[in-house]
Amino acid sequence: MPSREQADRHIQDMMRWHFTPETGSRFWLDRKDRLGFDPVADIRTVDDVLRFPNLVDELRDVPVADLIPRGLGPDEKVFAVYDSGGTSGAPKRFVMFESWFDEYMAWENSHYTQDVRGNALSLGPTGPHMLGDYSKRIAEARGGIRFAIDLDPRWVKHLIAAGDTAGAKAYVEHLVDQAELVLASQDIAILVATPPLLAKLAERGSTRALVADKVRLVIWTGAHMDPDTLDHLASSVFPKAQFRGSYGSTTVLSGTVQREDPTGEVTFDSYAPQVFYRVVDPRTRQPVEYGEEGAVVMNYITRYGLVPNSLERDLATRVPSASGVGDSLRDIHPVQEMNGQRMIEGVY
Repeated sequence: MPSREQADRHIQDMMRWHFTPETGSRFWLDRKDRLGFDPVADIRTVDDVLRFPNLVDELRDVPVADLIPRGLGPDEKVFAVYDSGGTSGAPKRFVMFESWFDEYMAWENSHYTQDVRGNALSLGPTGPHMLGDYSKRIAEARGGIRFAIDLDPRWVKHLIAAGDTAGAKAYVEHLVDQAELVLASQDIAILVATPPLLAKLAERGSTRALVADKVRLVIWTGAHMDPDTLDHLASSVFPKAQFRGSYGSTTVLSGTVQREDPTGEVTFDSYAPQVFYRVVDPRTRQPVEYGEEGAVVMNYITRYGLVPNSLERDLATRVPSASGVGDSLRDIHPVQEMNGQRMIEGVY
């Protein structure tokens, strides 16, 4: 676990990397002079990162080549370009490098060495979304094969926004039908699912029985789950399975680990200092007190990319981080409206 001094040195190194012409990306070099400060001279600590503006909306239409740091050599391979979920407008795009994906997954998996081994079924989007490849790596690290269903989360949101409740319900039933075919025919030990789809599996008697019989680890991610629903599913519906959450975002090309807590509280820790969160007052953008609720702000600061101060569509309770860098999160739930637009969570 890095010390605060090590975290500050990481920030300083990354400022030099991203704002030096030989190593930085075109995106950040073009914006350096309008930041109102010198990132190399003025951004010296983790707390200084708060000075950056939130430019994440500009990623909706920027050429992805402009996001790649010039200092990355030919051995650094682009693994994928991922889209955000599109909940708050046109999707934003982020470049995932193979080395970063390997590094992050090694960190996450190091916290879960006692996981059950076996095949996994992913009930979430694939395509341009990170969750598909994340679930594949979860399965591979546990000696199994990843099975997946075909899911377009934007179509569900489109149906809900249009008031087509019947169409949205029919599409979700279609997703559960796909999952049932896999569960019935394959040995599935691990289920990676968004909470809305997990709830639908629990509602249908046949899929509920299959999950209860086969699955020993449920990883819920991609949408929020309230404590009462989590307790009901884990203790009453699928009591033989271990439940674990993973909160993350395509914005920071990573997830979290769920902290071990004998009280049952669900707290999420990030891979700091490369990825760290803040819980802030949405009006002032200043941190709220520990134990208070605020808006989630995410930071991705690696040699592979720079995304500072991204205001997310979620609220959370501020918790002291395990690393001492940024904040950890508890009781996460989506905002109802963002920039005057109603948020539709759908199934992802």
